Amino acid sequence: MERSATWYSQEGDPQGQMSLPPQIFGGARVSVPLLHEVTTAYLANRRAGTASTKTRSEVSGGGHKPWRQKGTGRARQGSIRSPLWRKGGIIFGPKPRSFAIPVPERKRHTALQQALSVRAAEGAIVVVDGVLLPEPKTRHLAQWCARCHLSAGSLLVIDRSSEELKRASRNLATLEVTEVASLNAYSVLRAKRVVFTRPALEHLVKHLNN
Repeated sequence: MERSATWYSQEGDPQGQMSLPPQIFGGARVSVPLLHEVTTAYLANRRAGTASTKTRSEVSGGGHKPWRQKGTGRARQGSIRSPLWRKGGIIFGPKPRSFAIPVPERKRHTALQQALSVRAAEGAIVVVDGVLLPEPKTRHLAQWCARCHLSAGSLLVIDRSSEELKRASRNLATLEVTEVASLNAYSVLRAKRVVFTRPALEHLVKHLNN
């Protein structure tokens, strides 16, 4: 199915509509289970997995028996670092581990195409020739976003890393900047509008077609 996107110049001036490649933005049948699987795996792979607690053998202290075994009338205890005691060890607490869920590349590409198809059907795809700013500052980028009618939650996809552009958008709630190589189904579904630069769009179509 033929889809189109709003087209803007580098300065943010409207240029009309641009046709989008149907094999990427209009031909994928949406599979909710696949999108759920891929986005769940993406969020799991982002987890650091560094949570850690100490067992009774790792907590400092408790090397001696708090009182003698018999004759005190109290329950027998071998260490003040028992999990039953305050400041004692933790039973079955978290330890550093990997939460990574492997996902085949074919599945990730298919999910990305489906997510892009959903956004294209909603008319939420925007194409710009580039981002031309007088200076790489947040206020200039905010003015550019206003000219392109970008609301909060927009995602700008660029073809290569730009530290100046990322620094200008760091304190801007309207826009999130990512490279086309890092684009994924979760980011597309999370964004309200997806803005591609022309070079990024060409790179994406070439990559997914291969």
